[in-house]
Amino acid sequence: MFLAQPEATHAAGLDRLTAFLPHAGGDYARWRNHDFGPAGGNRVSGLSPWLRQRLLLEETVVEAAIDRHGLDGAEKFIQEVCWRTYWKGFLERRPIHWHDYHAACEEARTQQSRDRRLAADIDRALDGGTGIEAFDAWVHELRETGYLHNHARMWFASIWVFTLELPWALGADFFLRHLLDGDPASNTLSWRWVAGLHTPGKAYIARSSNINKYTNGRFNPGDQLNTQVSPPEGVERPPVEPSPMPVDWRLTPTTGLLITEEDQLPETLLGRHDWPLVMAVQTTGWRSIEPVPDRVRAFARAGLDDALARNPGARQAGPLELTRPADAETIRDAALAAGVDHLVTPWVPTGPTADAMAMLDQVLEAAGIRRQPVLREWDSLHWPAATHGFFRFWKAARPLIVERQAARSA
Repeated sequence: MFLAQPEATHAAGLDRLTAFLPHAGGDYARWRNHDFGPAGGNRVSGLSPWLRQRLLLEETVVEAAIDRHGLDGAEKFIQEVCWRTYWKGFLERRPIHWHDYHAACEEARTQQSRDRRLAADIDRALDGGTGIEAFDAWVHELRETGYLHNHARMWFASIWVFTLELPWALGADFFLRHLLDGDPASNTLSWRWVAGLHTPGKAYIARSSNINKYTNGRFNPGDQLNTQVSPPEGVERPPVEPSPMPVDWRLTPTTGLLITEEDQLPETLLGRHDWPLVMAVQTTGWRSIEPVPDRVRAFARAGLDDALARNPGARQAGPLELTRPADAETIRDAALAAGVDHLVTPWVPTGPTADAMAMLDQVLEAAGIRRQPVLREWDSLHWPAATHGFFRFWKAARPLIVERQAARSA
């Protein structure tokens, strides 16, 4: 999809949306599962990197698709957009899955350090040297473009877990590091779903016939894949935590704006103000203890630069790398120098940036500075329904979209 690095700006995201909209109806429904390869003209939108950093908003994309095709005509595409909302809400209400993922990564790395055969198998897979042509091609495509078709992601994860028999968490870590749209909720929970850890008694099995059909014959692994898979037993869902609630916030002369790579359109939530201080912080390195590729870091940073350009203040700082307590102290000192005692920021959902914010909050609070997260209406309306499977979620989400559309038309 991305033979060249996409431009991480709000304007570029809107351009991509405009170009795709004619295909968001029947074309998308017909061709969305087909992966023609990085240069093959896939019929998917390619909007995920902009949506990931909220350089585009879900509601903007959904409303544009409805305006062009109607809700029924664009329903398959709109559902795909809402999968991202569902995963976000699901993880926000079960943050233990994020912490369990970290624990699984640590356990797998310990095992890897002690087992030479496992270490060699992991290295071979990550180098694209397994001998399974499709899998090896996807490794190189991901490394070279920062993107994989969603269907290819599912096949890849299934082969990683059930054919290569490698730890699921290290595969998820590989994706999270290399994907331009690497999202902690979508990525972690999708890998859990494939591995049979999300829905009790169910796992996703990659089959050669399916790969051959939906890659238009580019790949046919034949009998190389393991399809005799039994889902793990004893999988239980943890209790569902309350959904975050909207809170009121008040603009004062000492309120500054903090922008993260999780939401780079703060003006659409908080408005445009004469901020005494606007800061942007980059937390891409928190995705993994392994190095995050330059193209992924560059995309996140460019998005932050674009957000800063759209949200000027009396003072600006950033994008500032937030990787250690000393970086948090730099942010604290900038706030103190600007006379700021509150930093308002769009909500940071569960994931690496939220982990970084926890470190930052300790430093800020010790200096009497409060960080105030603000939840978007889209999230506050939809996340409460992210309790079970997607299609139960969709039964609640669809009427909300209809109601929103009616209000727009009134």
